[in-house]
Amino acid sequence: MSVLNLAVRFLCEIAAIVALVWWGWPIYGILAAIGVVLVWWAFIGPKSRQRLPDPYRIVLELVIFALATAGLYEVGQTALAVVFGAAALVSALLVRVWPEPVA
Repeated sequence: MSVLNLAVRFLCEIAAIVALVWWGWPIYGILAAIGVVLVWWAFIGPKSRQRLPDPYRIVLELVIFALATAGLYEVGQTALAVVFGAAALVSALLVRVWPEPVA
């Protein structure tokens, strides 16, 4: 079950980047995506050297997922925003039950 959750989590991370690019295409979307990738790499990712401890890390994750959800809503994809938001929230919570491998 944890492998399935890690797959869903990875897809949510990619979908968040895509949603932000879609929302702000071209300039703001690309800048937002670069910002999210850098924040995730620096503070959230399992191989991050400065990985935040919980609860700070989950708050930052949820903020990123909420921004992506809002971006989907803003481009008129309400149903997709609801599905994405729910999947991202559940996955973020389940990763605390079944921790991801940390290098």
